[in-house]
This record gives sequence, structure tokens and C-alpha cells, in this order.
Amino acid sequence: MQSNNKPISSIRLFRTSLHPCSYKASEEATTVFVDPDLIIDKRLNSKLSELGYRRSGAHLYRPDCDRCSACISVRVCVNEARFSRNQRRILKRNEALSVVEQADLNSAAAFDLYRRYVDKRHQGGDMFPATDDQFETFIKTKTVDTRFFLFYEDQRLVAVSVVDFLEQGLSAVYTFFEPDLHQRSLGNYVILWQISKCRELGLAHLYLGYWIKGCDKMEYKSKFRPMEFLIDGHWTKIT
Repeated sequence: MQSNNKPISSIRLFRTSLHPCSYKASEEATTVFVDPDLIIDKRLNSKLSELGYRRSGAHLYRPDCDRCSACISVRVCVNEARFSRNQRRILKRNEALSVVEQADLNSAAAFDLYRRYVDKRHQGGDMFPATDDQFETFIKTKTVDTRFFLFYEDQRLVAVSVVDFLEQGLSAVYTFFEPDLHQRSLGNYVILWQISKCRELGLAHLYLGYWIKGCDKMEYKSKFRPMEFLIDGHWTKIT
């Protein structure tokens, strides 16, 4: 692996050929990846998150489609965030959950939960079916600044959140949860918890990855306000 002390502008990028879009049916996409030989440390991850990149396993990437710019990087302004009545209900509903922070994720219960989540929530998608190798490369692969937060109902594991610590915030890399506990709204709860965690740590932003207008899979992200959208290289606040 190479040191990444070089200027961001000098980092090598690699662009994929056309591949099926994960979010828009019948569309093709292209993706730019950062030089895979670079070590993803907090400095690199922070700088590139600011520019709209996202971590997936061992790679930092961003969409780079010729005919589409629908994928927009979004982040929550945590110091100004105000929870709605429904969000406060979600917090109340889950206040008894306990949270354990880990530097690694070596848990058979975590894989079992991931498998149930993918098989129930992503059936027919490119993540289905869940496999040991997928879990290893996508979920367990980390940076030195990655933490795994495990949410328990008594002794039962009900959610796992993979989070990267950045200089200016937290990046919500991926969250999976018990798919049959609909009444708990666990996906929304974990984001609310992450917002509170940012405040506790004195960090200004929670990065939620990409948002696409009209995409049902991503609609939940728009419920957390105020939010900033990366448009034409500038973060623009939407309240």
C-alpha cells in the first residue's frame, strides 16, 4: 500500500466501463475509484468525503455518469438538526436499546442478522443473496478509523452500523437491522442515534452517502433536516 501524503489533486483515479445502475432501472452507470493502492486514512477519507466520494469496503468511489447526475452527496447539519414529532417517537420507542462500540466485527450473530436483512430487504437486488465473502469484503473491511456499533435489545442483536470517523463528521457507511421489527423503525433510529453521536463528539456533519430525487430506496434520507447537498462542487443547505 502507498502513503497518501500526496496532494489530493495528484491522486490517480480509475474509471469503470458501463455497468447496470443500481438505482435506476434500465440505466447504465460509470464509477470513478481512487487508486486502490492508497491507504484510506482519516485525512484521505475526510478530504474525499468533502468532494462527494464514498467508501465501500476497501475502495473510495463516486458516480461519474456521462448522461446523468442524479446521485447527489448529502450530509446532515447535526448542530441545527431538529427532530420531528415522529422522530422523537422513534427515539422513545428504542430508548431501552444498548449500544456496543467495536473496532472489529467478528460475530456470527452479526452475519446472521446481515443475511436476514439482505434476503428480506434486497431480494432481487445486486446484493442478493448474502454471502460470507460479501460480508467480509463489504461490511467487515475497514479503515483504521472505522467503528462498528452494535445495538441490542437485551441480549438480542437487532442492528449493526458501520461508521467511519472523519475530521469533520461521521460517515454512515452502512447499517443493517432486524427486518421483522417494523414497529421500531430501526433504520431511522440509527441515523438519529448517529446525529446525537456527532453532537457528543463535537462533529458538524453526518454523511449519508448519495440521494436521488424520486428514488424510493433513498427517500428516508430527506427526512433529516437541515441537510446539505453537494451541487456543482458546493455544499448547499436545504432546510
